[in-house]
Amino acid sequence: MPTPHNAAEKGDIAKVVLMPGDPLRAKFIADSYLEDVHCFNEVRNMLGFTGRYQGVPISVMGSGMGMPSMGIYSYELYNFYDVDAIIRIGTAGGIGENVKLRDLVIGQATCTDSNFPAQYHLPGTVAPICDFGLLRRAVQAAEELGVRYHVGNFVTTDVFYRDTDSYRAWASLGVLASEMEAAALYLNAMSSGKKALAIATISDHVFTKESLDAHARQTTFTQMMEVALNVAVREYDR
Repeated sequence: MPTPHNAAEKGDIAKVVLMPGDPLRAKFIADSYLEDVHCFNEVRNMLGFTGRYQGVPISVMGSGMGMPSMGIYSYELYNFYDVDAIIRIGTAGGIGENVKLRDLVIGQATCTDSNFPAQYHLPGTVAPICDFGLLRRAVQAAEELGVRYHVGNFVTTDVFYRDTDSYRAWASLGVLASEMEAAALYLNAMSSGKKALAIATISDHVFTKESLDAHARQTTFTQMMEVALNVAVREYDR
């Protein structure tokens, strides 16, 4: 059944979904990589498409920016549309010393300064983690494609514009990059008994001030897209 945010009917969405933040990046992936594509959602311009890649059904849909938006869309995909696995493909700001522009960070877990986990009323803190099978396949795909990558922790934050120095404490604990969606995705997957992985391309570095422009962020992060597509195909082969 359609939701207030998604016009798809059951069966319109594949078991594996790639989720960039930007809906136009979802369209770019569908146009560039998928065959037999149909658009299943245009509500609020949060575009979603299903097609086939290397013969298997794959969906791609925007998540929007921030944990509340990712929280809504990923929850509905897991719980209302029978999606088994979501792979976030987005951008992140590097904070690790060895993380460079265009590197991939594959998030084994994510720290967060958000209040999003409070909904679970836990008697302590929770560690939002990815699915190890997806992580392992992402590493394999990155190595086969010759992509420079790192595996480690994100910090998922609700604040985009903030004092640079506030990231130094996270960096001192080995956190590699800052982004705004992975913790909501991982927590929704954990609470739904489903799978999630976040892969991010470093679009800027918090401390060096290097950055890529908006057009590059939208259309040129093809290595990340190809790694994620390979992971999605292997999810069907497991």
